[in-house]
Amino acid sequence: MRNLAHEIKNPLGGIRGAAQLLEHELEKPGLREYTQVIIQEADRLRMLMEKLLTPQHVPHFSALNIHEVLERVRSVVLAEISSGLRIQRDYDLSLPELIGDKEQLIQVFLNLVRNAAQAMHGQGNIVLRTRIARQVTLMKKRHPLAVMIQVIDNGPGIPSHLRDKIFIRWFRPCRWTCLGLTLAQDFISQHQGSIEFDSEPGRTCFTVMLPLT
Repeated sequence: MRNLAHEIKNPLGGIRGAAQLLEHELEKPGLREYTQVIIQEADRLRMLMEKLLTPQHVPHFSALNIHEVLERVRSVVLAEISSGLRIQRDYDLSLPELIGDKEQLIQVFLNLVRNAAQAMHGQGNIVLRTRIARQVTLMKKRHPLAVMIQVIDNGPGIPSHLRDKIFIRWFRPCRWTCLGLTLAQDFISQHQGSIEFDSEPGRTCFTVMLPLT
């Protein structure tokens, strides 16, 4: 894994530099949004690789705005899938900041939104919803307040015979990226939160709960 991390990390500087040079040559300001996605994702991958290369993969917690995380995810996925996919926002803008590892949370919601897009073959609607939750029990601890983030899609749903297996490591159901869901569950557990889902044809909803401290 360390060798793989080195191999991934090395070309990221070249990718970032090429994107910066391209950005200076673009005449339409609207196109720079795409080069910014490249630059920001190269930076995020470099940080993830550095974490893999350290002896202990300890999260770096700080105050963050969950909507900044979701907006980054939205930009990346829409840049990957240029047409046929809608990602709607249903945000509670009064939510306070929470304490978390921003890079881990970006990866969590990137995995969830990408899975939803893949399940719909890039054709459909995804809703990113945030709300406040009160008196929530997470990791056997009662919290007066928590942030609830939902990723809702109108795709075909998760087959009933797979629903108790999608978080199992190395299990690979048809269109659902199990490794991504397992990683998401691991990261949310490090935040003392929870991740659950309900699914039926035409609607799948993944709900992430993160405590407010």
